[in-house]
Amino acid sequence: MKHHTLALLLILGCCLGAHAQDISYATDEECGCDIMYVNGFETTRDGDRYGFRRYDGTVIAPNIYKHVGTFTNGYCKVWLEENQCGLLDSTGRVVVPCEYNDLDYPAENRILVARDGLFGYTDLDGQVVIPLQYPSASPFSEGKAVAVVFVDSFFVACTYIDTLGRRLMEPVFQNAMPYRDGVAAIRRYDRWGFIDHTGREVLPTVYEVLSLPDHGVFFAGDDYSVALFSRETMKPITKQVYTINSLVRDGRLHVVRDGKHGFLDLQGKEVIPCRYDEAGDFAQGRAMVRMGDRYGIIDTTGAIILPIEYTNRATKGHKYIYYDGLALVERADGMLGYVDLNGQLAFPYWFPEAYQFSEGLAAVRHGGAWGYIDTKGELYLPLVFDLASPFEHGRAQVLFNGDYRMMDRRGRCVRNCKGIIAWREQTE
Repeated sequence: MKHHTLALLLILGCCLGAHAQDISYATDEECGCDIMYVNGFETTRDGDRYGFRRYDGTVIAPNIYKHVGTFTNGYCKVWLEENQCGLLDSTGRVVVPCEYNDLDYPAENRILVARDGLFGYTDLDGQVVIPLQYPSASPFSEGKAVAVVFVDSFFVACTYIDTLGRRLMEPVFQNAMPYRDGVAAIRRYDRWGFIDHTGREVLPTVYEVLSLPDHGVFFAGDDYSVALFSRETMKPITKQVYTINSLVRDGRLHVVRDGKHGFLDLQGKEVIPCRYDEAGDFAQGRAMVRMGDRYGIIDTTGAIILPIEYTNRATKGHKYIYYDGLALVERADGMLGYVDLNGQLAFPYWFPEAYQFSEGLAAVRHGGAWGYIDTKGELYLPLVFDLASPFEHGRAQVLFNGDYRMMDRRGRCVRNCKGIIAWREQTE
């Protein structure tokens, strides 16, 4: 059984969430190759040491670091040596010296740091404001952070602290999650519930399975089934009959009942009955569904957009998911093509191999060679490559004359470009 739910104890190890990144490029005329700038900074290198400079060439940090991250919201993690982690800001100032095993990015003017198995917090000047004393802790959220005050092989005790390190509740929880929208998920022994900012239980800790609130709803239940609850009332709005649940996508929640897949709306109505053998989450108002060994596409009302008569055996691409308004589909003979949001064939031709669209282009194979088409189905880059991959951040990797190269959207080689004069002539 699959649940998108709370799991084990929040032992972070300072793991970070994903952040959106602004990627831009410049060309180094000396080597004829790419210089990539992430959020306005280039990572520089001297031997096995790294540093940073700005787009205008200003050195932000010398090449002294063994490992570096990328700048996020004006800060970047750096390692002077293994297990010597610190934090820089966008001016190159050392905010936190490289004295910690790991750390997190700032949250609510506090930086979570870890050393020798203990967690604490510094301020934005790197000064320790909450001593390293906790076996585990979380970044601050809504003025509070989770702090584990005791842990051994049999028992865990955690609580919440404020930005001065004061305990706000007794350490009576065996697991706890950061606050979100005014509530936090907590576990007492083997049961989950929610508390508010005062520590009052707004959902009793009686549930084996609990998901975080999303668009005003969440799932709760036992190891065998869950019901959908209202975040406002903390009451179930469906029967406890579902065994798979998902985050909200296009106003729909993917669920499974009695082994069949369907979708709920935010009021708990089963707007798309649980009758499919498989289903994907919605994207651009469309979702893949399977009945038996045949695939199709439905919209958020359950109407069939693409008849459920297609196959899904070839390995290339992510089929039946919309990217740039087009979805890759597979005929019974294994040939691949693209359909629009109405389920109509977008182009009058099929390919033995193809990828999904990415950044307005798709890699396709025809006549034994790879090239790229645009969303109108026109050949954008010629069929001259041995292999090709989807574009990401304006770059794609291709295999040409036995070597892997990197090219931009204009088809110009930007990495490993020796000996590709013929390719340049054909793509410019």
